[in-house]
Amino acid sequence: MKPRILQLSPILIPAINDRLAERYEVHKYFEIADKAAWLRDYGISIEAVITGGHTGISRDMLEQLPALKVVAINGVGTDAVDLAYCRGRGLAVTATLGALTEDVADLAIGLLIAACRNICAGDRFVRAGQWELHPQPSAIPLARRFSGMRVGIVGMGRVGRAVATRVAAFGCPIGYTDLRRMDDVPHRFVADLRELACDSDALVLCAAADKAEGIVDAAVLDALGPRGYLVNVARGRLVNEKDLAEAVAAGRIAGAGLDVFVDEPRVPIALRESDRTTLQAHRASATWETRTTMAEMVVESVAVALAGGRPPMSLTT
Repeated sequence: MKPRILQLSPILIPAINDRLAERYEVHKYFEIADKAAWLRDYGISIEAVITGGHTGISRDMLEQLPALKVVAINGVGTDAVDLAYCRGRGLAVTATLGALTEDVADLAIGLLIAACRNICAGDRFVRAGQWELHPQPSAIPLARRFSGMRVGIVGMGRVGRAVATRVAAFGCPIGYTDLRRMDDVPHRFVADLRELACDSDALVLCAAADKAEGIVDAAVLDALGPRGYLVNVARGRLVNEKDLAEAVAAGRIAGAGLDVFVDEPRVPIALRESDRTTLQAHRASATWETRTTMAEMVVESVAVALAGGRPPMSLTT
């Protein structure tokens, strides 16, 4: 009989789903109507769980899966999994570390350029036929040059370094903050986030920071100032969204490019309706290339764990 695995989040690559179906008896939890009854009947036989970083897996569900050998996260977020519990149980928890870096950094730059140059507002202006009605150059406000902007990076991990490489190509002076100074990074380290914001034209959030919350608040946004931009491709909860919405509405910052939010998929109305914001639906890694690589890493993690080995991307064993 094929090993049974429980899939909590969809995988969008058909070839990977076919491969999983060939090797395992796959149960798609997100399609099951009576989830509690299903867990009572089948939880005892589940050997692997595939989930997403946002979905994770609850402690209660873990306790109903006594045969479980691996939780394979199709992403890099681990805050929705009780790692301490899994570590104590000897249960491998894996993530697709490194696979998302290039795409997330690309989107960070795309959001920043789009925000600076009012690309989305300009697109709406043309699509709505406003250019024909208002052909004068003054109909659209002047934008902000991106090249040469002072960029502050919050979190100099894989994504932060990839963002730094990209903004350096645009001639941007770079500062960064993290839990400590990185000896192998040539850019200026600023220990205090507010000071970094004050010295930056754009603040780009790249920190994993699973335990941090609301570190970008009104004081940081005011330090960034009315010509400053905020980009977040990290964690929604790093930002106090109420403070951000107020700062955007009042023009206390110039704009924001956001891929992540506190309570997804619910986005504050003030951010949705503002022409100062450029928004995405948590899609920084949503390319065929990256999602395929991530899914392949998930397949490998499951295969190694069910064969009795330690998955190479295990964070707990």
